[in-house]
Parts: sequence; C-alpha cells; structure tokens
Amino acid sequence: MLEETAIHSDLLDEALDDLSPAFDEEGDGQLYEHLRMEVDRGQEPMRIDKYMSEHVQHSSRNRIQKAADAGFVHVNGKPVKSNYKVRAGDVITLMLDRPHYDTTIEPEDIPLDVVYEDDQLMVINKPAGLVVHPGVGNFHGTLVNAIAWHLRNLPSYDPNDPSVGLVHRIDKDTSGLLVVAKTPDAKTELGAQFFNHDTHRSYVALVWGNFTEDTGRIEGNIGRDPRDRQRMAVFPAGGDVGKTAVTHYRVLERYGYTTLVECRLETGRTHQIRAHMKHIGHPLFADERYGGTEILRGERTASYKAYIQNCFKLCSRQALHAKTLGFVHPVTHEQMDFTSELADDMQALIDKWRNYTRHIDIT
Repeated sequence: MLEETAIHSDLLDEALDDLSPAFDEEGDGQLYEHLRMEVDRGQEPMRIDKYMSEHVQHSSRNRIQKAADAGFVHVNGKPVKSNYKVRAGDVITLMLDRPHYDTTIEPEDIPLDVVYEDDQLMVINKPAGLVVHPGVGNFHGTLVNAIAWHLRNLPSYDPNDPSVGLVHRIDKDTSGLLVVAKTPDAKTELGAQFFNHDTHRSYVALVWGNFTEDTGRIEGNIGRDPRDRQRMAVFPAGGDVGKTAVTHYRVLERYGYTTLVECRLETGRTHQIRAHMKHIGHPLFADERYGGTEILRGERTASYKAYIQNCFKLCSRQALHAKTLGFVHPVTHEQMDFTSELADDMQALIDKWRNYTRHIDIT
C-alpha cells in the first residue's frame, strides 16, 4: 500500500457536493492529489466504488460514485468511472479541484450574538456574511471557529469532534438563528428532532413579484443543478432526482413589485427557500445566484432603476433571515422558542420598500 492521505469527512462532503468551487473560478483547471493508494497483490477484480468505500476513511460508496462521475477518481493516471474494476497493482488517486488543507478547527476570537445558553446547548443569532463551517475557500473566520473560542474553557467540548457542535446550518449570506449542542447526547436528541421535522423554523424573505394568494405550499425535490453545481434546482416531487422538500409560505406585506413573506420549512434542504422561490417565479431579492439581482418587476424608468440599485446597495445579499427557531430541550423536555430581529441591512431594505409603496398604486 502506498501513501494514503486521510480525508476529513466534511471536506470530502463539500468537495464532492460543490464541484465548481471558488478555487477554480479563474479556470486554471488544475487538479490536486488528496489520496493515493495501491491495490494489494492478490486482489480479485472489484468495482472501484466498492473498493474505495471499504478502504477510505469517512467515505461512502455514494460519495465515491459522485467523485468518479465528476472525473475525480483516477487509476494509473487516468480518470475512471465508478464501474471500473480494480486489479492488483493499480494505483488509485483522488484528484480534487482544490489543494489539500488541514481542516483542524482552531478557536478564533470572533464576536458571537448568543441568544440563549445553558450546559447542554446554546442558540446563536448569526450575522449575514459569516460562513458557518470551514470549507473550500473559508478555512478560518467561521462561526465554528467563533464557537470554539466561546467554549474554549469547557473541557468536554472538542470543536473537532463531530458528535458535538452545530446541529444545522444556514447559508453564509443568510442571517438568523442556529442551535449548537455542547454534549453528544444533546446533539443526538436535537439532530433527531430536525431529522423527524419536529422542530419549528420560520424565515422572513423579500422576494420579487406579487402573489395572487396569501398562503401557499411548494413541494419539489431539491438537488444540484446540472448546469451550475453551486446552485440547487427543483425536480419533480417523488422522483429519483434530489431530496424531498416542502416549503410553506405566507404573505406578510405587499410592495407591488416585491413581497415580504414568511417561509416555514417542513424539510431543511440546501438552499431550499432560495430554490423553491425561484421555481415558482419569485426569486429572493438581491440573490445573485438565483437571479435576484436582475430587475424582474417594475417600471422601465431611469428613476426606478436607480431606486433598485440603491436597494441592492442597502442589502447586498439575499434578503433572507432565519427569524424563529423552536425545539424541545434535550434534557428538560421543555418547549424552547426563540425569535430574532431582522438584520439591520434587511430591515433598512424593507423600510425603503414600505416608503416606496406610499407613492405607487399596488392594487
């Protein structure tokens, strides 16, 4: 067996989920070796996805298949598909499109807005712009590094132990509430509540367009967009592509060309609200990845275009805030419910639209 490089499970997950990361935005096309292994003598022919899933730590057969399909699994210097059968002496390499990094989480003195804390958990109000977890392009300065600093004097909390820490995540440019487990039992119990959809979460979003109805339900599988691997797309509900996702929405305020809505998650998929709202023709305001930085509704006048550009400057990220979070405490079994105020940039954006509607007919 040749040198075998350990791969951190979270890094491998992100590497295989996001096949077009920031490292290669300039398009150099270079691949970097993350793992090298030689098939032992006497090995009977075996599919490479099965072989690697048995020999690579923190990996699954499905993950290996995705890597192979993306051209990241090489044998003797050439990419192979997941049905390739390894033979004795084959040299297998995992080639990813970003360098190998040490993903050890170190405490960093980053301010935290702690809404609630006890010996089992804490609830944090995350600002927009703060990456939740170290990953491609963001190995420092994340929420996880801040949590590690905040709990640095708690001997039982190891930020590199996956059995404690963040129970769920929100996007970098989404603000709002998150829960952190301080103990393995708390994380197991809270994780089960999220998995079983027993938690209560609501988001506030400003979206393009006006709704004909006051409430609605969006159902459609969420999966990677085959045309843009950094974006999610909606596929037929119940189909084989993507994961089941359901979003409920309720109109809070109408501004004619935009609408303020409350979104309640029945499931929690990556970019769920952003993808679902785009799917029904109402992308989130200022959401560049999902088309929200185009002027999708309104007048063609120069003054209106200038107004929208000023709105984008006020809130230069998707207008989405994780406002409420509810769950059952893992030890006391009490219902815990939290609410957070909108981030300043999003509140300023809403105030600007409220003022705008005083001067137009939105009926």
